[in-house]
Amino acid sequence: MSLPQEKIYTTKDIYALPDGQRAELIDGRMYMMAPPNTKHQQIVSELTITIGNYIRSKGGNCKVFPAPFAVFLTEDELNYVEPDISVICDKNRLTEKGCNGAPDWVIEVTSPSNPQHDYGVKLFKYRTAGVREYWIVNPQKNTVTVFDFENETNSNQYSFEDNISVCIYKDLSINIADSLS
Repeated sequence: MSLPQEKIYTTKDIYALPDGQRAELIDGRMYMMAPPNTKHQQIVSELTITIGNYIRSKGGNCKVFPAPFAVFLTEDELNYVEPDISVICDKNRLTEKGCNGAPDWVIEVTSPSNPQHDYGVKLFKYRTAGVREYWIVNPQKNTVTVFDFENETNSNQYSFEDNISVCIYKDLSINIADSLS
């Protein structure tokens, strides 16, 4: 007797979801997303402003996008994510629908219901897709785990009170606690 096959979802299934319902798609598996809480949104808002202001002050070409923002990590129809923050430096990756390919920098703020998703499934997917830098901000533990995929020795964990150096911008550091005060 064969085991039942798990349904393989595509981006068509994502776009067919009812209005207001959000999900991500990784290798054909759909992950439903709960609405974010206030602290989550405050962190996303403050980081987006900080990063955007830095890019503008330097006359940079990169763009910062908070969720919901569609990222099609691979050329197939089996991968669709909405990182909490995406920084994209290659304008050729931007379309009317979102980003085709890996952003340069992704920040995910963990949800209390499913933090392991950001530390496991997404970590692997972002690394293999070509994301240069990945931050996991954990409001429950007041920690930030930084993965510098270009220079693995620079990956580390920090507290919200630390000045965290940004890997793709050598002259930018962010203190989450200062941003939230």
